[in-house]
Amino acid sequence: MRVLAVIDSLAVGGAERSLATVSPHLRSTGVDLHVAYLKPDTTLASPLEESGTVLHYAGGAGGRPGNVIRLRQLMKAIEPDLVHTTLFEADFAGRVAAKSVGLPVVSSLVSEMYGPEHIDNPEYRRWKVRGAQLADIATARLVDTFHAVSTSTGELMKERLRIPKHRMVVVPRGRDPETLGVRSPERAARARQSFAVETGRPLVLAAARHFHMKGLDILLRAFPYVLESTPDAVLLIAGRDGPATPELHRLAKEGGVEANVRFMGYRPDVPDLMTATDVFVLPSRAEGSPGVLIEALALEAPTVASDIPSVVEIAGEDPSVVVLSPLESVEDMARGIVGLIENQAEARLLADSGRKRFLENYTIEAVAQRTRDLYDTVVG
Repeated sequence: MRVLAVIDSLAVGGAERSLATVSPHLRSTGVDLHVAYLKPDTTLASPLEESGTVLHYAGGAGGRPGNVIRLRQLMKAIEPDLVHTTLFEADFAGRVAAKSVGLPVVSSLVSEMYGPEHIDNPEYRRWKVRGAQLADIATARLVDTFHAVSTSTGELMKERLRIPKHRMVVVPRGRDPETLGVRSPERAARARQSFAVETGRPLVLAAARHFHMKGLDILLRAFPYVLESTPDAVLLIAGRDGPATPELHRLAKEGGVEANVRFMGYRPDVPDLMTATDVFVLPSRAEGSPGVLIEALALEAPTVASDIPSVVEIAGEDPSVVVLSPLESVEDMARGIVGLIENQAEARLLADSGRKRFLENYTIEAVAQRTRDLYDTVVG
């Protein structure tokens, strides 16, 4: 089966990393995978090409109509059996181009869009959010099947895009246990040495781009309370700069925690950092299905996370997998972090339970096979 995946770019992001992760495993199920991208960032091109995936740059002049024309030409040239679109620009252009040449379309729902968390987000203009939603609703009619990365995301987006329930399939994100490796004292020591934090000093890690939706401001407001109990703790924030960067630096300065906070920028070695951390924190306000949480479970990183639906879905019903913090609660987040730093037995229990949960539900081989099964159903 030949599949053309259309995505906004090959930059480092959750959807892009998931595509790079699943591509070799999809190919092992018999999928001849081609990827078309619309923006020139090619950070993740190498792992895709190494897996045998064929890349096509389909961006250029002419805005969205130009993207549709170029994708239509590409589809005629490579003759895929199915088109799989991910992210807004790719959804718009990919859906229209595919239907214009009679190809079935799968679209991934990878985030919870068009809700109050977006409309009230200071980084967005309200009218643009509503305009994007209307365009998404219009082109959603061209999709044969929607792939949701979590049940919670699927339920929300079903209402916001007016999607019939029978056109929705849930396939979670996954990670490759062999690529991630395992946690070990030696690996942790090497990681700490790379950023000069001595063994035994409490280490807290967050990994996210600097966007309001990622909730890093909540973590920075909580960190002064963490330092009251553990004054030598260090907070590492790994992730690219973004619209929230100035606010995050301001909060670190105003909270008096600058000396204990390190903004590390983009790091390709986040799994290594996870093996060295005492507490991993996911303070997001909204997530489709946080792949970074799946990595934390796989690498036995004791985790405190916002109690948003997609996090609860990954953690499951067992409270010994992730410490859940009520969304926006600075005090609860601080208590959760301090509790894991001070209670090593609880932290070890979370680490063991998280690893078990990962192996039972989120390995990339299982996710790739479920994706291939979805393709077979749609093409059939």
